[in-house]
Amino acid sequence: QVQLVESGGGLVQAGGSLRLSCTASGRTFSSYAMGWFRQAPGKERAFVSAITWSGGNSYYADSVKGRFTISRDNAKNTVYLQMNSLKPEDTAVYYCAGRNTYLNNIPRAATSYDYWGQGTQVTVSS
Repeated sequence: QVQLVESGGGLVQAGGSLRLSCTASGRTFSSYAMGWFRQAPGKERAFVSAITWSGGNSYYADSVKGRFTISRDNAKNTVYLQMNSLKPEDTAVYYCAGRNTYLNNIPRAATSYDYWGQGTQVTVSS
């Protein structure tokens, strides 16, 4: 069993930055691909970004490409999401998720992930 805890959300003005963190319990974090998803009010949970178990490959939704950066530190059991040039449409609850896989082809479907955090609110004001 893996438990994920997100932090780093908050209120920021448009154009600002935030860094989200997701820390995992357990000793098998390095075998998990990790993803970030977000869910705005009235909308479905949507893929934001993902990173392979080694950190060697990363993937982004088109809406955040060039503004967000995912990274991980396996020694700290933590995955990060650096969010720059934030826009009001980035407002959502952000969730991290883990999938036990060594494959480089990481799915973007939320249903493909095994473990989820509780979410952290990000609000971008205009």
